Amino acid sequence: MTVLGACAAWSLIAAAAHDGRPEDVLLAVLAVTAGYASGRIAGALLPVAAPCAAALAGLGLAVAVPAPPPGLRFDAPPGHAGATAALLALATGAVCCAAWATAVPGLRIALRLSAAVIVLTGAAVGSAAGCVLSAGVLLWSLAAGRTRHRGRGILGLGLVAALVTGVTWAVAGNVLPAGPAALMESLLTTDRVRLWRDALCLARRNPVLGTGPGRFGEHGAVLSPTAPPDARPHSAPLQQAAEQGLTGAVLLVAVFCWVLYALWRASRTAPVALTAGAALTALAVVAAVGNALSFTTVSAGAGLLAGLATAHPLPGDAPEPGDGDVGGSAGSPGGDGVSERCPV
Repeated sequence: MTVLGACAAWSLIAAAAHDGRPEDVLLAVLAVTAGYASGRIAGALLPVAAPCAAALAGLGLAVAVPAPPPGLRFDAPPGHAGATAALLALATGAVCCAAWATAVPGLRIALRLSAAVIVLTGAAVGSAAGCVLSAGVLLWSLAAGRTRHRGRGILGLGLVAALVTGVTWAVAGNVLPAGPAALMESLLTTDRVRLWRDALCLARRNPVLGTGPGRFGEHGAVLSPTAPPDARPHSAPLQQAAEQGLTGAVLLVAVFCWVLYALWRASRTAPVALTAGAALTALAVVAAVGNALSFTTVSAGAGLLAGLATAHPLPGDAPEPGDGDVGGSAGSPGGDGVSERCPV
């Protein structure tokens, strides 16, 4: 709550300094907070049903998002493809968490088949990124059942997010060699790369307070007619750096690091924590190269999944079963070692 409060407070400070519009940032912080609180409550009361309901809602929202028109890629209409990919990844993570939480073998198999259906849904709605990310979350979840040290898995997820973000900044800073730079520009489109470079240029001009929340479009360069018309750089870290300075970008990274730390310390079993971590890392990847966090449903879904995966079991509940389940209690951070909890 301290980190989220700092994000809200800093957006107000940056807005006051440059006459910005912090409403979008404040709405995102509120959505994450509400989702997280709801997830903590629902995850404690209904550890299987609540993630299933969340997955169903996420899948429905992903299918309802308008499909991108032919000829335009990833974020056309602006951000919709990124939001679809993020929702599919979060839905897959939620249903896989439910599979690890149930003690009924048949239900566990059915839930994993449901996760596979979500992966196929990504292909059906034309979201290649959603299909790939959902498949990655499902495979990671299956592998998580064999791990005995969740800390290593959490560290690996953090490194993946850091690598993607680093590549994004390298492309924006034009520091990659000619060959890789040309390849990345062909994959990302020239317009997106120009938006990133505009954002990095603004961050260098105003490293402390940025240009003010919501003011990127007023300072960015004029792009080609095919550029997204939503006045955003389509990269959450670069948007934060451009509009709220390096402090805003650091606070965004701090939120993600806090989520990974909370999953490492969570009393839920290691497979549940690692599965949720994989889904949230997939969201971080999409946010680094797209506009997913501009959608309130995505922000709320991320908070909800984090809350579900870190909810404390009610007193008297038996430990959740799971292959390779080494659990984790408040006295055993990260689930490394054998859980000391016993059923009452």
